[in-house]
Amino acid sequence: MEIIKKYFPGFSENQYEQLEALWPLYLSWNQKINVISRKDMEFFNLRHVLHSLSILKVIHFKDDTFVMDLGTGGGFPGIPLVIACPNVRFLLVDSIGKKINVVQDVINQLDLKNVKAVQSRGEQINDKFDFVVSRAVKSLPVFMPWVREKIKIRGKNALRNGVLYLKGGDFDDELNAVPEAHRIFDLSAYFSESYFDSKKIVYLYKK
Repeated sequence: MEIIKKYFPGFSENQYEQLEALWPLYLSWNQKINVISRKDMEFFNLRHVLHSLSILKVIHFKDDTFVMDLGTGGGFPGIPLVIACPNVRFLLVDSIGKKINVVQDVINQLDLKNVKAVQSRGEQINDKFDFVVSRAVKSLPVFMPWVREKIKIRGKNALRNGVLYLKGGDFDDELNAVPEAHRIFDLSAYFSESYFDSKKIVYLYKK
């Protein structure tokens, strides 16, 4: 938890306790189904919790912002963001039922009030959102058609409504294949750990 406090010193004690409770919850679930790769559990706070929270280095979501985490898997980046932003509304979506079962259990165990989890495909979601977040679920040319029409036009945050996508590696060809404007945030600018050297947030929005 020290690495979380290092980069996010302003959370309440309750928020730190909730974030700290994630590791044993996921460790227990991992013994039943493979939610997180076994080798990653050793670096859980760095590679999953802190990586998810990195979105808050580029945007401060205003109260009542509506955010969808599409392809949330076991709940990342969604669950850490839900804990960090109690006045923001979240919808966590995944098409795989057993993963949503994990997410719902974590929500229940931590008594998180500002989130709903649903088993669904992205194209079947009918709500409109201020932001969609995701962690490299698909290539951008596949992902963006699922969410393009689900972004509210009128926004209230410092960044225009759009997509915040956690991604690594070389994805220039993907960016060239989608019509949205984009901005890339290098996470190495915010975190000194080598894990973040190639990690980025891709922010996409309508031109």
